[in-house]
Amino acid sequence: MLAKKNFRMAYENWCWSTHAPTWKDVWDIVQKVDRSNVGLCLDTFQSAGYEWADPTTESGLVDKPKDQLEKDWKESLDELARTVPGDKVYFLQISDAYKPKQPFSKDVDGSGTRPRGRWSHDFRPLPFQGYLPVVDFTKAVLKTGFRGYFSYEVFDGGPDGKGKDYELNDFANEAMITQWKLVQACVEDEEVV
Repeated sequence: MLAKKNFRMAYENWCWSTHAPTWKDVWDIVQKVDRSNVGLCLDTFQSAGYEWADPTTESGLVDKPKDQLEKDWKESLDELARTVPGDKVYFLQISDAYKPKQPFSKDVDGSGTRPRGRWSHDFRPLPFQGYLPVVDFTKAVLKTGFRGYFSYEVFDGGPDGKGKDYELNDFANEAMITQWKLVQACVEDEEVV
């Protein structure tokens, strides 16, 4: 129905999902759907927030040896860059994450939200304000050949997640500076250009 109206649909992984928490999961689904107008929305928070970070641990990282974590993360990014065609990436959503001051409980809260879901809703600042490897993920997406829209998806309740006041003009200027900083960090890698 969407193709008849010249629309596309982007499928996004959510790091707290029970069915498709990784970019690999949603890429597998998109391939099975096999429609010319169905692609991916890749998200720095959603991917790094499942494969690399974990708000329920003291370190804020997935609970495995640091060298194994880095190896697994790099292999995932290399696989993304090699296997996903750039024209099947419709959006790149970008945000960082604050490392919680104290690890979240592993339990589902009263509203039925899992820890990574709570983290996603209130702890997502602009890149370079948290601790996720946003540049690494962005570089991998650019290596696919993607040259589309960067969409910032920020839910910044501050480092404690309780809320933060913003003056919109200042925030927009800060976001623009962040975008230039991110692009510069990516083009420093000759493989991306």
